[in-house]
Amino acid sequence: MPHSQDRHNRDALADWLALCRAPGLGPRTLGQLLQACATPRAVFDRAAHARLPVALDPPTLEALRRPDWAAVDRDLAWLERSGCTALSLDHPVYPPLLRQIGDAPPLLFVHGDPAFLARPQVAVVGSRNPTPQGRDTAFEFARTLAVAGFGITSGLATGIDAAAHRGALDAGGVTVAVLGCGLDTIYPPRHKELAAQIHRGGALVSAFLPGTPPRPAHFPQRNRLISGLSLGPLVVEAATRSGSLITARCAADQGREVFAVPGSIHNPLSRGCHALIRQGAKLVEAVGDVLEELGALSQYVLNLAGSATDDLGKGCRDVLDPAQSRLLEMLGFDPISIDVLIERSGLTPEEVSSMLLVLELQGYVAAFGGGRYCRNQV
Repeated sequence: MPHSQDRHNRDALADWLALCRAPGLGPRTLGQLLQACATPRAVFDRAAHARLPVALDPPTLEALRRPDWAAVDRDLAWLERSGCTALSLDHPVYPPLLRQIGDAPPLLFVHGDPAFLARPQVAVVGSRNPTPQGRDTAFEFARTLAVAGFGITSGLATGIDAAAHRGALDAGGVTVAVLGCGLDTIYPPRHKELAAQIHRGGALVSAFLPGTPPRPAHFPQRNRLISGLSLGPLVVEAATRSGSLITARCAADQGREVFAVPGSIHNPLSRGCHALIRQGAKLVEAVGDVLEELGALSQYVLNLAGSATDDLGKGCRDVLDPAQSRLLEMLGFDPISIDVLIERSGLTPEEVSSMLLVLELQGYVAAFGGGRYCRNQV
């Protein structure tokens, strides 16, 4: 990149950092400023002449008239040292699905490959203190969805979040962790090694400036970012007062699908999921219940992203678990019924149906009328 272009990009990023450092500027007010002024530099110019389109508190107005460039220089130096990327709203790699929501974060900080954020994603969220069954369910759902080519998005928290990230990593897939603090801090600290694995197989993301500590007030914003990056959240276990339900509400407000796994009526961690189902969330018993809703939406996201991401499933196509590989070997190039596959494999009808849907999405098998399938020549 020519030096002059590199300098221009650095100056533009500095303006975005200075704008985000102004106190009292929430996403909505900031969005109003940008809509009227187009660029952060224009915001500063109009602030200097008291010609802003919205009324601001004196400390905010003063910060726009005299930005803290010393703090911005520290931010830029940290970005260079850390290997992180900052994506502004006007950046070509800013996630297209996230850009569509109201009040999208003006800056995203990314540790990892930013192109992963344009990949079709499913958020998998739930309790920090799940049952062993809930943890296993999150792991298996995330693993199978990752094999099908979806990125798995969650919040790096203990419990369901961590199980979802690990399921995607176990499949060799992509996973995205959204933090409620700056990327210079890993929270919770016990997940530093998990965060390192996620960086190698996906990305860590935050809407918070470096140096921002994890505070309770930040996590609703983090949950909104989780839902905004994804096609929709899958809630595995959640109590009636759970941050996962905030993610689900954000997703519904953003026009996204909401999925919930039901559980025992005697399990308090099932009550949040049951409440979501009563409110219209899709009841999920198998991965196929999620996949059948998301096929067309996935293509829509890929069309939005253009060259920012590969075709759905590319890079994950050869990652089949042993059960899927065995089922594929049982298929010939002549169509056979699903009942024959159930008999041959010894698997349940639900397991076979789920695996067939994954294999069909990845192009390994073709479906025929009457519940028959055959192997594709790939």
